[in-house]
Amino acid sequence: MKPRVKTTLFALVALALVGAGITLVQRGTTQKPEARYRIQTIEKGELVQTVSANGTLNPVVLVNVGTQVSGTVTKLYVDFNDKVEKGQPLLELDRSLLAAQARQSAANIGNIAASLELARANEARMQTLFAQEYVSRQEYDQAVQAKRSAEAQLAQARAAADKDQVNLNYTVIRSPVSGIVVDRVVDLGQTVAASLQTPTLIKIAQDLSEMRIDSSFAEADIGRIKEGQKVRFTVDAFPNRNFTGEVQQIRLNATTTQNVVTYNVRVSLENPEQILLPGMTAYVTIGVDRRDDVLTVPNAALRFKPSDEQGGEKSAERAGERPAASGAPAGERREGGRARRRDGNSGTVYIVVGKNLKPVSVQLGITDNRNTEVVSGDLKPGDRVVVGDAVASAKGKPSSVGMRLF
Repeated sequence: MKPRVKTTLFALVALALVGAGITLVQRGTTQKPEARYRIQTIEKGELVQTVSANGTLNPVVLVNVGTQVSGTVTKLYVDFNDKVEKGQPLLELDRSLLAAQARQSAANIGNIAASLELARANEARMQTLFAQEYVSRQEYDQAVQAKRSAEAQLAQARAAADKDQVNLNYTVIRSPVSGIVVDRVVDLGQTVAASLQTPTLIKIAQDLSEMRIDSSFAEADIGRIKEGQKVRFTVDAFPNRNFTGEVQQIRLNATTTQNVVTYNVRVSLENPEQILLPGMTAYVTIGVDRRDDVLTVPNAALRFKPSDEQGGEKSAERAGERPAASGAPAGERREGGRARRRDGNSGTVYIVVGKNLKPVSVQLGITDNRNTEVVSGDLKPGDRVVVGDAVASAKGKPSSVGMRLF
């Protein structure tokens, strides 16, 4: 054999041996669960289940100040954010027409009062003449009736005058409560008309040191909310600060929007610094259940499903389970030739045993959306569960974590 051919053969054999060695090393590396999967050790701890919704901050008492008479705004005494006291003037309307009507009513009273004096004098004169039999009974009765009619007309005129005076006083709009002006709807020179519905001129919040949140919770969560439960919420104005409140009322009137049923939950809260303002959006969280010193498992571990042969079919066979037969719905197991659907409160996690993955079925309790309570199963503190595929995550590809019910 020629030397050149021998050299070529030796080089090919050496390359084959190196390639085989690299393949064995890579296989040995990928067979290690620590290198192939993301693993987390489970332990005991506390767990709080919460429900969340958005709401709007509102004052406890918001008074819409209106007017009972029509007119043009001639004076404005307050503006936005002004503090007002009960009875303080807020604005005035043009009083020319109402003042004229009040003067007319006063003049009418004087006219009727003069007629009443004459009727009383006629009644006294007729009484004297009737006693001397100079007039008939009928004439005397007519004099008495004229006096009484004048008295009634005078009372009616006085009532009309009182009404006109009240309407005249209504041209000065006064604050019904002590508080702060949060909205002013009218401007100087604007004409307001009070007809069937009283127009709103100014909105006054009675006290901003105490506020409320009106939030909408889905019907699936409303059964776990009770009055008196503690509430945590945040607002966009202070994203790094948590505020607290308390469930004050669960209103029974449901709201249906696009076949979604929600209920209004009112939350009461203290606002001593008055940094929370009306109209802010509040992100409300209510703790509805709590567990202390319980075994918890990450939700990612419950969603993980191995795609390779090592963690898939072989692991299922080691756990005494067989894959569902062809045509069986997903989430079912075959037992005794019949399909049985898995309980909605159960799940499967994969723990590391040596170099293999072992599926473990567990019964689940409450969840805080990151971890879930393990009620029963073969898990114990210190077990290492798989929460994702490290290889896929390192390459920037989607891991083999599938969203499924458990």
